[in-house]
Amino acid sequence: MTFLGLTAEMLARIQFGFTVSFHFVFPAFSIGTACYLATLNALWLWKRDPAYLRLFDYWKTIFAVAFAMGVVSGIVMSYQFGTNWSVLSEKAGAIIGPLMGYEVLTAFFLEAGFLGIMLFGRKRVGDGLHMVAVCMVALGTLISATWITSANSWLHTPAGFSRDAAGHFLPEDWWAIIFNPSFPYRVTHTVLAALLTTSFVIGGVGAFHLLKNANNRQARIMFSMAMWMAAIVTPIQIFAGDQHGLNTLEHQPQKIAAIEGDYETHEDGMPLILFGIPDDSAEETHAAIEIPRLGSVILRHSWDKTIRGLKEWPRDERPPALPVFFTFRIMVGIGFLMLAIGLWSLYARYRGTFYENRLLQKVVIAASPSGFIAVLAGWYTTEIGRQPYTVYGLLRTSDSLSPVSAPAVGASLIAFILVYFAVFGAGVFYLLKLMRRPPETGDDHDLKEGPLRSSGITPGPGEATGENDQ
Repeated sequence: MTFLGLTAEMLARIQFGFTVSFHFVFPAFSIGTACYLATLNALWLWKRDPAYLRLFDYWKTIFAVAFAMGVVSGIVMSYQFGTNWSVLSEKAGAIIGPLMGYEVLTAFFLEAGFLGIMLFGRKRVGDGLHMVAVCMVALGTLISATWITSANSWLHTPAGFSRDAAGHFLPEDWWAIIFNPSFPYRVTHTVLAALLTTSFVIGGVGAFHLLKNANNRQARIMFSMAMWMAAIVTPIQIFAGDQHGLNTLEHQPQKIAAIEGDYETHEDGMPLILFGIPDDSAEETHAAIEIPRLGSVILRHSWDKTIRGLKEWPRDERPPALPVFFTFRIMVGIGFLMLAIGLWSLYARYRGTFYENRLLQKVVIAASPSGFIAVLAGWYTTEIGRQPYTVYGLLRTSDSLSPVSAPAVGASLIAFILVYFAVFGAGVFYLLKLMRRPPETGDDHDLKEGPLRSSGITPGPGEATGENDQ
């Protein structure tokens, strides 16, 4: 039985992908914002400059709203393991369940325990304990990402287990389970992506308010800190992504073949297909634009080493190439866009036009959501690339599904779409409203109205200048 021509398995996959897409953006934003708040609070305690305190108060409200939506969307998502994926839960529950439980016991309790102090406790507990609370919340978001990424990585590169006669995965070595082969690469890539995502949101908000008032010192600080993060972290992220790709080639070569959109095995070096339309039925990529041997250079760091094409595996062992091919290129394209913006900001600083470059500010505003698009594209690349398995190479997706009918899954999917767009749509609208509100200004440190020198330093009295603050 199907629903609108879709099977129960496909509908369950769409439902999980839909709910994850809503959920993933909030933790990605929360991780970076929590680290940003810890940095702002440390700068306030160090310099006693009210501008940092005002920015802390500005972003803590935004963080609280995003954090709450992340928690709610995550709780709802976890129920699908019982409704649509009960066989996966039964077979792998002895491993996945504890990993997710550790996340609740460590990260969530840490965040929940100190969140109230961070939001409302500065005047009640003093600056020292308040700083500890801010750091604990930031640490909690990072620990949460660590446990969830470990569980997800284990599904891609399972290790440290045995299986009984019924096919249940039984834990044998928790160190091997937690630190499975793809975990170090995946968690590094994920955390850096969260930091970059947040930096472009903060940079966009700073640029938006700079365009309205170039003398808003808080906006200058936001914009400057975000662009430093983009310039420094983006090259590191590109290197981390390269190492993650090498690890994927070693453990999931089918996924790499699908990402490359190459069906043939090249004994003397794989080309890099920049653009094309992979066709699994015809087993070829139409209208391919490729650079000879560059694929082997990127994946093997050699001009002539062999890369296996998709035809090396039976059809029912391959992931669908078309979505993986394009989502990967969206992610990589955004990564290089971020790098270009980061380098552009460095050049503007060198020229002394950083705060006056309105074109750069408009581009950063346009790029504000780019991090969210990149993390979702990356998530789809890695998860669709895991198909046709839930536990890679061991448990097929079709064998992981609950005994549910397509109409039942389809009806719940429609309900999820309606509720999510209503609830989280309202939440996102409120977040945007908060960001459109200009940061509170103060007469003591705000820049005076007047012309700006080409160096970006405001002439006139007062020691507070946007350039010197960073």
